[in-house]
Amino acid sequence: MNSPLQEVNSNTTMAELSHKAPASPYTLLELFDAASTLIRVKQVMAITGIGRATVYKLMNQPESGFPQAVKLTNSTARGAPVAWVLSEVQAWARSRIEARDQVAA
Repeated sequence: MNSPLQEVNSNTTMAELSHKAPASPYTLLELFDAASTLIRVKQVMAITGIGRATVYKLMNQPESGFPQAVKLTNSTARGAPVAWVLSEVQAWARSRIEARDQVAA
């Protein structure tokens, strides 16, 4: 019998995948290549623990090292859809942990 995840292909949506994924300690994000996975602001907030306004504020502060958003459309309107590269957000979070560890040492 095939595993439900063996039926996943490039056309499989996140919603479809969530119904196919077996119960495991892995999240759906771990099933994708972090370097090419785009996540929306709610996921950025969940990963970093910071609020929406702070996400956008940090993006405008180059010294923060916070990743820049990727435009999802060609719209120039305020509120146009954007996303972040998962691996960049994870790297930023790791850098904050490392900075804390260096201060504590």
